Amino acid sequence: MSINSGIVFGPVPSRRLGRSLGVNNIKPKVCTYSCVYCQIGRTLRMSVQRKLFYKPGVIIEAVSERLKAIGDSGEKVDYVTFVPDGEPTLDLNLGKEIEGIKYFGVQVAVISNSSLIWLEDVRNDLLKADYVSLKVDAVTPEVWLRINRPHKSLSLPKILEGITLFSEEFDGVLTTETMLVDGINDSLNEAQKIAEFLARIKPQTAYIAAPTRPPTESWVRSASPKTINEFHTVFKDRGINAELLVSFEGTDFSTTGNIRKDVLSIASVHPLREDALKELIRKANADWSVIDELIKKGDLVVMNYQGKKYYLRNLGVR
Repeated sequence: MSINSGIVFGPVPSRRLGRSLGVNNIKPKVCTYSCVYCQIGRTLRMSVQRKLFYKPGVIIEAVSERLKAIGDSGEKVDYVTFVPDGEPTLDLNLGKEIEGIKYFGVQVAVISNSSLIWLEDVRNDLLKADYVSLKVDAVTPEVWLRINRPHKSLSLPKILEGITLFSEEFDGVLTTETMLVDGINDSLNEAQKIAEFLARIKPQTAYIAAPTRPPTESWVRSASPKTINEFHTVFKDRGINAELLVSFEGTDFSTTGNIRKDVLSIASVHPLREDALKELIRKANADWSVIDELIKKGDLVVMNYQGKKYYLRNLGVR
């Protein structure tokens, strides 16, 4: 297995996790949701069925090789993070993979949309992680349907119950993320309802986010700064440790030395802003002609968002 397999990418700078080595354990783009703000694009296949995507040994070996290369280069990794271009808990072997990766002495994080946490086997897998982030964009079913566009078999009350059960068992770092979209989930009423729920599950940090990269739907707009601050105040008033996730994470991406595969693996799950991409090319001692070639071949897509250019892998979902 090559370290350039595309299963692992980075390390990339994370606003929550420091230097994060990403694991893309889901084939593109299989998910339980098709969120209006998703930075990867529309879901290719909606599914709630857990299945084998890669053999656990393949993922563990890919992570092992990349960790060794990172160590040899003198860089560091704060977390190995399951953050694929679909929902990571759809992976039937997630728990085995977490255990195998922790054997290397690294902390493991999982960024989940929470949709399958009502399943006991999913909760048991996530209990093995050191850090779990759960999406709570809404607690009102009508709002949830509009923003997350879930698989038709899913039930928000069951998901919220699953989050509650998990929070009672998990002894690692539990955080939540609420992405605010103008006109959908940004009402004061929803803020108060979300805060009431979060006060019960007591996350270490409740992140309030806004779209910072090109969203799936062109009409999506971030909630106003005033509204974001109102949510922050409502959360704080309920005794919740709330933080904002509304800024650019930086340009400190790592290279394996193969710039083409670096760009494509990172851009599969993490659209690259132009300044971050230029810095990655500089580190790899490459030049912009590589990017021009990938765009010409149709492997990369260029999008403008909030006055900035972003480069995304073409997964056929935009």
